[in-house]
Amino acid sequence: MKLGLFLGYSGSEYKIDINSIRIAEEMGYSSVWLSEAYGSDAVTPSAWILAQTSKINVGTGIMQIPARTPACTAMTAMTLQILSKNRFILGLGPSGPQVVEGWHGEPYYRPLIRTREYIEIIRNIFARESPVEYEGKHYQLPYKGDNATGLGKPLKSILHPSGQIKIFTAAVAPKGIRLAAEIADGMFPIFMIPEKFEVFSDNINRGFEKSENIKNLSHFEICPIVPVSIGKDINLCRKPIKSMLALYIGGMGAVGKNFYNDYVKLLGFEQAAIDIQKLYLTGKIPQAEELVPDELVDSISLVGPRENVAERLNIWKKAAQENKVSSILLSGGFHNQMEFIAENVL
Repeated sequence: MKLGLFLGYSGSEYKIDINSIRIAEEMGYSSVWLSEAYGSDAVTPSAWILAQTSKINVGTGIMQIPARTPACTAMTAMTLQILSKNRFILGLGPSGPQVVEGWHGEPYYRPLIRTREYIEIIRNIFARESPVEYEGKHYQLPYKGDNATGLGKPLKSILHPSGQIKIFTAAVAPKGIRLAAEIADGMFPIFMIPEKFEVFSDNINRGFEKSENIKNLSHFEICPIVPVSIGKDINLCRKPIKSMLALYIGGMGAVGKNFYNDYVKLLGFEQAAIDIQKLYLTGKIPQAEELVPDELVDSISLVGPRENVAERLNIWKKAAQENKVSSILLSGGFHNQMEFIAENVL
């Protein structure tokens, strides 16, 4: 099992601890991931880290699909891949309607079809087999809308990729998991319970069946984001993770339009998901956080005393041996614990 760092996106200020990333690189951590919401972007810090490291892979988790044209994303990925000597991983996702429509001013319309078209275009650009032409519901190359000049022509990338650029997607909903298994090289769930892989397995297999290539779990990477909060007082350690989970379960979308809420129901916490959302959407955030089940926190995280964490790491390693997990992407204030985790995994 490989280890990665998931740094996420900024708050009101943005800093990257490059020294910790370099230490992780020397310890054998395989990747570091950057994200974006409606503040810092994912590309700029990816380039900044790649420029100051030499071995560790850097991925975007995620670049928001509606924020950039497919060609812009392909140009960015090829450039970073070449300059970093093949250390860039392209992580993509459709984001959610609040950010897409509220921030980017784009319609959140058929996001999975958009994701499919986006990746198909990018792969065509990477392949450089011919000038790119595409006719989809979201994208047309060349553009043929009513306001087109008619002067657009198919083009082939000037830049030659120097190897495979892996494409990952963010996926937790059933249809998103099927799409990832069909067209992507891997996926990174926002969180995961390794003992409940059946939540993923049927949809992954259905995606494999639709793939044009022969695929199975041995060469499809599953890289869940795993919160880390290590300390003697497990209840104290659980608090920041409960805060994060309450936000996603309760606040990331309206009733009936929150795929994180739906996902937690699939994991077996249906009533908690309903109650957390009701409280969160009525402004009762502390009460919502209190309702996040300890069992959920402990199942998705590395939390509490070191002996608990070591025991939990054994569960993740077993999942990796069964090809259910490729890498765990650690998130949270864990920099002083990186060596302890590495000693138990690498």
